[in-house]
Amino acid sequence: MHYPASISSKLPQASTSIFSVMSKMASDYGAINMSQGFPDFPISHELIQLVNKYMNNGLNQYAPMQGVLSLRGAITEKVKFLYGAEYNPETEVTITAGATQALFTAIMALVKEGDEVIIFTPAYDSYAPAIELAGGKTVYLPLQSPDYRIDWDQVKKIINSKTRMILINTPHNPTGTILEKEDLLELEKITNGNDIIILSDEVYEHIVFDDYRHESVSKYPGLAQRSLVVGSFGKTFHATGWKVGYCIGPENLMNEFRKIHQFNVFSVNTPIQYAIAEYLENKANYLGIGKMYQDKRNLFLKLIEGSRFRPVKCNGTYFQLLNYSAISKESDVRFAEMLTKEHQIASIPISVFYKNPQDEKVLRFCFAKTDDTIERAAAILNSI
Repeated sequence: MHYPASISSKLPQASTSIFSVMSKMASDYGAINMSQGFPDFPISHELIQLVNKYMNNGLNQYAPMQGVLSLRGAITEKVKFLYGAEYNPETEVTITAGATQALFTAIMALVKEGDEVIIFTPAYDSYAPAIELAGGKTVYLPLQSPDYRIDWDQVKKIINSKTRMILINTPHNPTGTILEKEDLLELEKITNGNDIIILSDEVYEHIVFDDYRHESVSKYPGLAQRSLVVGSFGKTFHATGWKVGYCIGPENLMNEFRKIHQFNVFSVNTPIQYAIAEYLENKANYLGIGKMYQDKRNLFLKLIEGSRFRPVKCNGTYFQLLNYSAISKESDVRFAEMLTKEHQIASIPISVFYKNPQDEKVLRFCFAKTDDTIERAAAILNSI
């Protein structure tokens, strides 16, 4: 094919996502796919029936740009119940086509040419490209291993007059760590008296373990007034392919968010919105998620106790980091490839989540799987 026009890439350094690369490799080699973060078990039959009900009721055309009001109302009720925060469903909630779209829209709406955005590495791979496309500058601050904590003194040192946004993620993908009350209070102090916006990626809010509680920025008035919070029904209800999420925040920020949202998505799947709104009426449908995944994490860890992999502490998400330094000196990318091709188990190397790859001999495994899948995966890891 002849290409008559030359183009200059807006993301010249971007390549195919590591998630797509490892999932394809898993498929090519018939490997157990514990790389990409999706469950391999069915979602609620009740929820599927609700979607079908609303489809049959004829609710199949465009939803309002902001989202179906009943779902926005259900979200504000959930947030008030869990975190004591009050949001106006009319003006402070928008339903999005998944969390990644919400994050992208928030960055495009609020970051201008030359603005700086602080992110913490290892970081989810969509953050920096969105900042770059908005004309901003990504400022990378590595988390402190082996616990992957934020060094708030370092945050204070890099904040300047150009700092427009701080992007946080709790529970954290890919490490499974969580921000605690002291972290949020420190962030509140740091941003007091300036115009810095917080973008809080809280898609794993219901997947928290070991008697910890999720600390949402919406719980802290000093943060809530300057924050957009992103959530995901795909993560909560094991329906990642539905791509339905939401963003909540004060009206002045949400006004800007919606200006972009209306032109890059406009509206989101109508019958699914109505179905989720009804499904949220039963609190048990989201309150039990954490225990279910904690049981899966515990099963995975118990089954690999005899292996040479060393688990890293995991307090949330459905990812478990394993250190393989007692097994190999290979880079994490090479070792992940070897596991996939030679042992038929796919994972994600952590170094790819850094600006300047830090190879700590750690891989990420997704345990959002059936017990049978977890058992088969553990047997492979034990044999290495």
